[in-house]
Amino acid sequence: MNQPNGHGHLGTLFLVPAPLDFGTNAAEPAAVTQWLPAETLAVACRLTHWITENAKSTRAFLKRVESVGALGCPLQAQQITELPRAAHKKGDHQPGAEADAMARSLLAPTLEGHDMGLVSEAGMPAIADPGSSVVRAAHSLGLRVVALTGPVSLMLALAASGLNGQNFAFVGYVPQEPIERAKRLRELESLALKSGQTQILIETPYRNSALLQSLLQTLQPHTRLALACALTLPEQVVRSALVSDWKRKALSQQLPLDKPAVFLLGR
Repeated sequence: MNQPNGHGHLGTLFLVPAPLDFGTNAAEPAAVTQWLPAETLAVACRLTHWITENAKSTRAFLKRVESVGALGCPLQAQQITELPRAAHKKGDHQPGAEADAMARSLLAPTLEGHDMGLVSEAGMPAIADPGSSVVRAAHSLGLRVVALTGPVSLMLALAASGLNGQNFAFVGYVPQEPIERAKRLRELESLALKSGQTQILIETPYRNSALLQSLLQTLQPHTRLALACALTLPEQVVRSALVSDWKRKALSQQLPLDKPAVFLLGR
C-alpha cells in the first residue's frame, strides 16, 4: 500500500498502452475495445492527470476512450503534460540528475494523492518510447507502478516471427548513412548468428524501404529475416524467411512499408 504523506496517500503511476494505429492514417480506426481490455479502459476513463509523449495524440486517445465510458473529468479539464523534447530525441533511459529532477516534477500530482497515467503515441510507454525516467522516479518516490495490459508491437512481432523468443535484444534504430548502416547490420548479424540472440530493430516508416533493401544487400543468405508491418491494422503483414528466400521469392513486394514496422534477424 502506498505510504501516506502530508496530503494522505500517494497516487499510483499507471502505464497505459495505446492502440498501434496512431499516425497510420487509418480511414476508420478499430474500436478501442478491440485492442484494450476492459480493465485498462476503466483505468483510462477515471484518470485525470497524464504524462505523455504527445498531448495531441493523448487527447485523440481519450476521445476514443470516452466512446466506451465517461471520463473522470471533461477532456478540456484533463491535466496533460508532455515529456520534454530532449526525452524524445535522445531518450530518457540513462540515469541522470537532470532527467530525474524533470521526472519528479512531472509526478508532483501523485504526492497530492492523484493517480497518473503515462502514455505514448502508440503501444506501451517506456518500451521503444520515452518514459523510463518517469518510471524510475516513481519508484524512487515510493509510488505504486502498474503496467496495464495492451498491445506491445515488439512482442507481437517477435511472437509471429519464428525467431528465438528465449533470447532477444531490442537495438532500436541503426545509422541512416549507408556505409555505417551496413557496418552496424553486419555487427548485429554476427551477434545473432553466434549467440542465437534475435536482434529487433525499428525505423521511421518513410525509411522502412531503404532499411529493408540494406538488410537484403548486407545480410548473409542463410540469415533469417522477419518483417512485421502494420501490426493490428487490417493490412498487417508478417513475413519471415531466409534472406536467400526473400530475394528468390521477391517477398518484399506488396508490403505496407509506409506503415510502422518491426524488423527482426537471427537464425
